[in-house]
Amino acid sequence: MTDKPGKAVSASRVELCQLMLPEHANAYGNVHGGLIMKMVDETGGIAAMRHAQRPCVTVSIDEMSFVSPVHVGELLCCKASVNYAGRTSVEVGVHVHAENPITGEITHTNSAYLVYVAIDDAGKPCPVPPLLLETDEDRRRWEGARERQTARLAQRKKRG
Repeated sequence: MTDKPGKAVSASRVELCQLMLPEHANAYGNVHGGLIMKMVDETGGIAAMRHAQRPCVTVSIDEMSFVSPVHVGELLCCKASVNYAGRTSVEVGVHVHAENPITGEITHTNSAYLVYVAIDDAGKPCPVPPLLLETDEDRRRWEGARERQTARLAQRKKRG
């Protein structure tokens, strides 16, 4: 597999927050979904790179459904952690919420699972460290991610 030492989930967690301003919004005052998707990918990519200690590229985003809008004046926060590490890839879960910075009210807006591949200096996939599972939550998330990865690989095989 790899001779790299394992890394704990806690070692690569990351949270990015940004105040949403008028330039981030559409005509309805809601933040553009594409901006949220970009922030999700950036947050997930940082977690993947922290784990791999290599540049990482996005391979897939399982699904992105918006549960609630984000409005101008709210703080958009993305929290990411590595759920699974394969040979060269990692799955990162990103949880997104909007916070009213005045009232403190927090609204979950969406979540997503993203897969990244670590790349070497030649741009080719390279090994990532194994994931050390420290908590029951880490183990639960790893099991779910392993099932999703098995399903992804089966889908890819079906497509040829």
